[in-house]
Amino acid sequence: MLAFRWRDTVIAATALLTVAFSARAEGPVAEPEQAGFSVDGVARLDRYLQGEVDANRIPGAVMLIQRNGRTAYFKSFGVRDPATKEPMTPDTIFRIYSMSKPITTVAAMMLVEEGRLRLDDPLSKYIPAFAGVMVGVETKGEDGAQHLDLVPAKRPITIQDLMRHTSGLTYGFFGEGLVKKAYVDAGLGAGDVDNAEFVDRLAKLPLAYQPGTTWDYSQSVDVLGRVIEVISGKSLYQFEKERLLDPLGMKDTGFYVTDPAKQSLVAEPFPNDRKIGAGAAIGDPRVARKMESGGGGMVSTIGDYARFAQMILSGGTLDGRRYLSPKTVAYMGSNQIGPGSGVVPGPYYLPGPGFGFGLGFAVRTEAGVAQYEGSVGEMTWSGAGGTTFWIDRQEKMLVVFMAQTVTYRGSIRVTLKNVVYGAFEK
Repeated sequence: MLAFRWRDTVIAATALLTVAFSARAEGPVAEPEQAGFSVDGVARLDRYLQGEVDANRIPGAVMLIQRNGRTAYFKSFGVRDPATKEPMTPDTIFRIYSMSKPITTVAAMMLVEEGRLRLDDPLSKYIPAFAGVMVGVETKGEDGAQHLDLVPAKRPITIQDLMRHTSGLTYGFFGEGLVKKAYVDAGLGAGDVDNAEFVDRLAKLPLAYQPGTTWDYSQSVDVLGRVIEVISGKSLYQFEKERLLDPLGMKDTGFYVTDPAKQSLVAEPFPNDRKIGAGAAIGDPRVARKMESGGGGMVSTIGDYARFAQMILSGGTLDGRRYLSPKTVAYMGSNQIGPGSGVVPGPYYLPGPGFGFGLGFAVRTEAGVAQYEGSVGEMTWSGAGGTTFWIDRQEKMLVVFMAQTVTYRGSIRVTLKNVVYGAFEK
């Protein structure tokens, strides 16, 4: 009886997904073979995702694959919220965390195209507090303990540094080191601060590396969000809503879910799977705060994010409207930290082997090396809460996966790529 009920739920949810996305998709919903996938391969993807639900590794998930303009796969599994047992539906709202970064970077590149921002601009041009920033250097004292010395930055942080994580800024919630400890001790997000106050607090802390020398995952895109505010004279959400979200039809993408009618749509992880790094816990997007984190604070639905991804895959255009030049999109998808850049990977190089980093996206630079399949030129990034997406430009394919899991996010991302590429028929 339970299996029967589950099957009915999945069939109903899948039908809703198909109807909901078809009205907004960039092409017709296709049979797997029409989009170059095998029936058996798609069935393996079904079994894998349902197996993750059955094993209680994730409460539920939604996944979409679009290839050659056709929606080849769009299914939901499990439940939206383990407490309510409501089934996963196409309008489920997810915390996308760092999948906010590509959106913020695209918004900033729109300003670059308008001549209002340059990649070589010093950050201090827009946020003067960063003019005298210092770099923390750990040394061992006579007492044998590590000490933090401060030395001047050899060059200013640039806007390009913010977009490619070479600013010297870092995150404090994972990893070791005295600079990271200083981030934690500073209580950067304490109280109800807006973007301006958050960035002012950040500017008082030392950098972990000299600007332009090391890829280190960081609060850089939060700072970029503040730069957008300074230039536009609007809040980050106001600017993105007017220039990007509303025109793209991303009606459920933002920083908080303030509409009471939609708050029950927020996906939840298991109760024991809510901690991200050292002391950081998954927050509640139903509670609006002043800060709009361009680096990790957005919420979205799978349909919304698929439209953003399709715009990138299409070279900056969607539904006849252009958002970025195809040359700009190609530049964002080029490796900005390769030979000649002077940048080396830091100890926490999240893109991993075989990947470089562009502007807002990791970029696959080699067909091998990484221990999972993919195509050179792939643009991708993921969220700490369990979401991920990638754009395969060679295969004219986009994939968006939405779930809320911290514990199993890494293993699912790797397995998904192998199962998806293993499903190719041609």
